[in-house]
This record gives sequence, C-alpha cells and structure tokens, in this order.
Amino acid sequence: MTGPRILLATFMIWAQVASAPPARDPLFYVPENPHYTICDSAIDSLRFTAEKTLRRDEHGHLVSISSFVDSDAQVMAWHGFGNIEGPGWASNAVGGAYEMYSMGAFLHRAEWQSKALSILDHVLDDGFIDPNTGFIRGYRETTTGRISLNYRKDNDWFGPGSMAKIGYQLLIFSDELGNDPHAPRMRASAVRVAQWIQDHVETTPNGWYPRRTTPAGKAFRKNHRGDDDILWQDSADGLYILQLDAALTAQGLADYAETLRQKSGVFMRAGGFFGSINQDTSDAHEDVAYSVAFRTLLAVSRVLKDDALRTFAYEHCLNGLEHFRIREARNGVDTKGLLVMEDSWDTCYLWESAEAALAYFEAAQDTQPRTSEQSMGYETDGLVILRAIAKHHHGPYGFLTEGVDWNNHVGQKHHFDNARFGDIRYTEPFLNNQHISEPTLYYLKNLAREASTKDGREWRDCEGNTLLKIP
Repeated sequence: MTGPRILLATFMIWAQVASAPPARDPLFYVPENPHYTICDSAIDSLRFTAEKTLRRDEHGHLVSISSFVDSDAQVMAWHGFGNIEGPGWASNAVGGAYEMYSMGAFLHRAEWQSKALSILDHVLDDGFIDPNTGFIRGYRETTTGRISLNYRKDNDWFGPGSMAKIGYQLLIFSDELGNDPHAPRMRASAVRVAQWIQDHVETTPNGWYPRRTTPAGKAFRKNHRGDDDILWQDSADGLYILQLDAALTAQGLADYAETLRQKSGVFMRAGGFFGSINQDTSDAHEDVAYSVAFRTLLAVSRVLKDDALRTFAYEHCLNGLEHFRIREARNGVDTKGLLVMEDSWDTCYLWESAEAALAYFEAAQDTQPRTSEQSMGYETDGLVILRAIAKHHHGPYGFLTEGVDWNNHVGQKHHFDNARFGDIRYTEPFLNNQHISEPTLYYLKNLAREASTKDGREWRDCEGNTLLKIP
C-alpha cells in the first residue's frame, strides 16, 4: 500500500476513533499528554532499569543492584528491600526481564533483549530454582550472596502464590522467546512449580490456599512481623496458583481442570478473597487483588468454558476497582486517575495501578463488539491510569516513583524535596518503576489503532492521540 491509499486508510482509521464514546467515568478521566505519552513513560521506566540498576555478577550475568533505589539509582540499604534481589515478589526479576525483552522486541532494541536474557540466566543458573522439584527460593542478599525464601531474608516461610507467579512469568516469557533454547527449560520449570504446589501446599479450612507456608507447604499463620496474620487463609495471593494452572492447562502442558473448577468455586462461594497480595500489608481489600482476580478468573473461565465464572470476574472483581479510584487532585498532588492501594494504606502505589490498567485492557479486548460503549469504556479506563502514572517520573534517568503519597502516610522525609505531600523518592526497579510497560505493550499489540504512514508505522489510541511512531 503506497501513496494516496496509505493516506485514505489512515484517514478511515482516525475517522473511526474520532467518534469514540466519552469516558464512562468523567471525573476519573485524564487526557493524554501529546508531549509525553504513555509510551514515552514506559520507555523511560525501562531505560532507568536497563541503564542504571544492573550490574554483572561473578558468573557474568546481569543482576539488580537492589530491590530499592532512589532516582539516582543509589541503593537504599536501610530499607528491608535494600540489599535483596531475585525473582521473588518484591524483586520481580523474571517479570521485569520479560517486560524488558518484550518491549525490546517490539521497539527493535536488541540491547534490551540481550540484557533481559542475561537477567533470566541469573535466575535459571544461579541457585534460585531446584532443577529437580521446581521449588523456587525468591531472594538473594546482595551483600552476602545468601539465598532465602522470603524478603525478610529467612527461611521460615514463603508465599506459594508468589512462587506460582514466578512460574507463570517463566511460562509467558518462554512464549515470547519462541524457539530460543531457554524456552523448554522455562516451561519445564513452570510445570514443576505447579506440581510441587499441588503435591505439598495444604488446603486451608475455608478451602482456599494459605497466604504463607513453611518450606514443607504447611500453613504458616504469622504475618511478616511475626504476629498472627488475619489474612492467613484470605489472601488473593493464591490466585496466582490458579493463573499458572490455567495457563498450563490451556497450553496442554498439564491438566488442572478439576483443581481450577474446585478452587474457583471456593473463591466464588466466598464472595472472593481480596486480602493483600503484597506481603507487607494486611488489608481485607486491596486494589491489585481485584485486578489479579479479574485477570485470573477470566482466564480460568475460558479454560473451563464457564460463563458464570466470567460474569463473576466482571461483576465482583473488575467492578470492585471502582472503590479505589481517585477522581480529583488531593492536597495539590496529581492523584486523579490513580488508585489507592487499600483503605488502611491509601498511598497510590504504581505497580498495583499498572495491573489495574492491564485488567481494563484485557476486559476491553474480551468485550465484544470492540466498538461498543462498554469495551471503549474499559479501554479508556486503562489509558487514564497510564496517563496519570506518567506524571510521576523524576530526574534525568527515567525513574518512576514507587508511589504517590498524597496524605503523608509514608512520611515527609521520604518525599521529593521534603514536600509534605508528594511522590516517594524511591522505587523498586523491576516492579513499581517498570510494570507500566506490560499494559502499555498489551495496548499497542491488541487495542491501539496501527497504521502505515509514509515514514513508517504509528499507533494511536481510541481518542486519536498519537502514542508511538516507529520509522
């Protein structure tokens, strides 16, 4: 297609998006910034991770300098996450490498792909994964090299859901790699993780999964501080087990249909388990729990061909995100379009908000017809969240804050410029800083309006805003 035909096709696409319905929640709405798009934001976050937060270990693999750094990529050793790295929840090495590799492939940035594979090699080869059982220890202390089960740097407990999440990340990363030699090993590891959980993790009295277990899989009823955990059998972290089981079953690598049917039934009959996924908080309702619940149950409903489960995912999980929305700027801070994490800790943390954007985009893709007001509303919701997040980068390297502390919950001394209300001066490179890249890339691949131009390719959103141009 050349010349006038390109211009005609492009005009027709833009004419379609120009008639997009208005946002379904006008008070939540944030417009796109044409001078700094959601793609600019995602690229900056990846740039910060790739260029400022990695080093070579003794094996020649790239590893994160820390799970907690400031905007100059200085290690914040005083923090509990300061001297750890690895694939575990707080460090997210596999998920971060997957996001870096995937966006690198899309943007033709071979250096990002190469770095991502080196991070992956570190996880696969440097002692985190038991090659026989698939069991994963998630954390390595950067100062000593000692590997442990949890971010507290001990081996008393671990999160079985968090371990399943690593298995799921290995699986979807292997899909991205195709015929790369890493892929079979990653799939085998995902299969073994799921089997270990099936064989060892005990069922709680309410029929769900324990939030934490001992190394043998027995329920561990204490929280991260050693007190009785009110969420020991009510955490949404167990959803990651279903997410992994559903993906393995869908790909024919295992058959967990009966487990999926049983556990999703327990989840639905209980009205959902939405307790904190984050291991360092304990609220019965957490924003990211609702996002993960929607994404997981939608996937399970497809595997089981269960319309009731799909309906529950929309009505009880995705709709539950409404409670966490911020529809105004609070205390002079750019909070409009973000989500509070939970009632007891209402800072707007950004990996959780990014996961909500991903949930809305998957809903938009799932809802037919794609041009319906419902589908376009979900699409706009996801865009609004990413646009709101894009306002919170700092410094010359692309740093994205871990959270927007609009009511001084975290503390003034941890804010930029010692402001009473504002952005936190630290971030987790592979998690809070970078997770926006996953929904952004999902949007570009599945929902954005792509067209050829005389100069290359470009992608626009449902409102006609140009997000990305590639020569």
